Amino acid sequence: MSKNTKGSSSGFTEDWLPVRGIQNNMIINKYNEKITGLKITPRNIFILDNDTQNGMLIALKNFYNTLDFEFWLVVADRPVDISVYMSQMQLLLNETQSPAIRKLIVQDIQKGETFIRNNVVDTEYYFLFKSKDVELLQKRVRMMINGLAQCGLNASQASNQDLRGILENFLNGGMTTEFGTVMPI
Repeated sequence: MSKNTKGSSSGFTEDWLPVRGIQNNMIINKYNEKITGLKITPRNIFILDNDTQNGMLIALKNFYNTLDFEFWLVVADRPVDISVYMSQMQLLLNETQSPAIRKLIVQDIQKGETFIRNNVVDTEYYFLFKSKDVELLQKRVRMMINGLAQCGLNASQASNQDLRGILENFLNGGMTTEFGTVMPI
């Protein structure tokens, strides 16, 4: 078997995916390109008045028009883990004597159980871009954070954990796994 066909017949995704590792908030591929980006805090603009909505949309259009480099807008669903919250609610229920407060806590617990049964997810939004030049990437991160702030959106650089989550979401079709897809270096 030739060296080129060996990776393509492998049973492991990691063998054909060009990812060498994730470190310093960047994915490093086998071509020594670094992929980084921003995680954008979701904001429901549809609860805002029409003028504010239109202003934000115009600002976003203008922001997009300033980007003179290739980027990917990634939308990823991540399962919501409310197990700690559910445990706290159960402890609170056990400690509470007031029937009215107990009723409210039970309603909260029931709503949480509905979330768990229906596999509720949190939707996360990312801008990703690549370069071999780390300084250029950091400059783009700062520029995009500032540009999105002018549009009324909060953003921060995607963390190693965020980047692993994006890859896992892509590779596993959004399915939660226990074994981890991308190993940290």
